[in-house]
Amino acid sequence: MNLRSLTIPNQVGEPERFAAIFDRHAPYIQRYLARRVGREMADDLVAETFLAAFRKRQQYDLQRRDARPWLYGIATNLIGQHRRDELREHRLRQVLAPERDDGSATDRVAADVTAKALRPLLTAALAGLAPGDRDVLLLIAWEELTSEEVAAALGIPAGTVRSRLNRARRKVRDTLGETDPTLTFEEVLSNG
Repeated sequence: MNLRSLTIPNQVGEPERFAAIFDRHAPYIQRYLARRVGREMADDLVAETFLAAFRKRQQYDLQRRDARPWLYGIATNLIGQHRRDELREHRLRQVLAPERDDGSATDRVAADVTAKALRPLLTAALAGLAPGDRDVLLLIAWEELTSEEVAAALGIPAGTVRSRLNRARRKVRDTLGETDPTLTFEEVLSNG
């Protein structure tokens, strides 16, 4: 790994210097966000992540060798804000005009039945986690960050990262139970 990919330019105030940071790290941040919120929303959140990073560039600790954990932290905070905004909007729509049951639930159930067992089970397991635990687990599992990098990204102690990771792993294992996630949904039904 070359040193250029690990450092942030000393003159982050210059937009063209900051563009190098974008070019270097945007694909990783994009991938992380797409996994968390889908590709369409990820594009917007990538832009917001780097805009926020540019605005906060004077706060960046130049002693840090790699800007990526800092960027993951910004992206993770934006995901939380996005989810809160979605929830607020959903609640508002429910108050203003409750949705009718038009049979679309049947379509969703049919789609779930044909999906592999891993996706719904894992999704349920992840949804059951506390947001902080989920953030830690996904940054480590998907982005392959170390505990120290996650700590830097989320602004929490490394010991807290390890505690959250342990708790998240235990809860995911409990949720998955004895199910073999490599089996298809049909195989699970026929074995059950």
